[in-house]
Amino acid sequence: MNGLVSFYQENAKILKTTFQEMGFKVYGGEDAPYVWVGFPGKPSWDVFAEILEKCNIVTTPGSGFGPAGEGFVRASAFGSRDNIMEAVRRFKEVYGRK
Repeated sequence: MNGLVSFYQENAKILKTTFQEMGFKVYGGEDAPYVWVGFPGKPSWDVFAEILEKCNIVTTPGSGFGPAGEGFVRASAFGSRDNIMEAVRRFKEVYGRK
């Protein structure tokens, strides 16, 4: 069980680091397998749809967790390492900031 928890923690760290390096405000990913990524001024459902369309990745709109979640999407660290790395590649391709 500890090995599985460590594996998902590493996935969360990969996601969190990737979004931070791209300049996003990020929360979570330390004590839970979810990373909250901020898209200020954008409705979370619009961001969800954009990521789905441009990256072919399913996230969760933050507004589904209440008003404080608006402007965020939640990314999950539950997945294989290959899938996490592919998601990171796609996010960087679409949202990478210089």
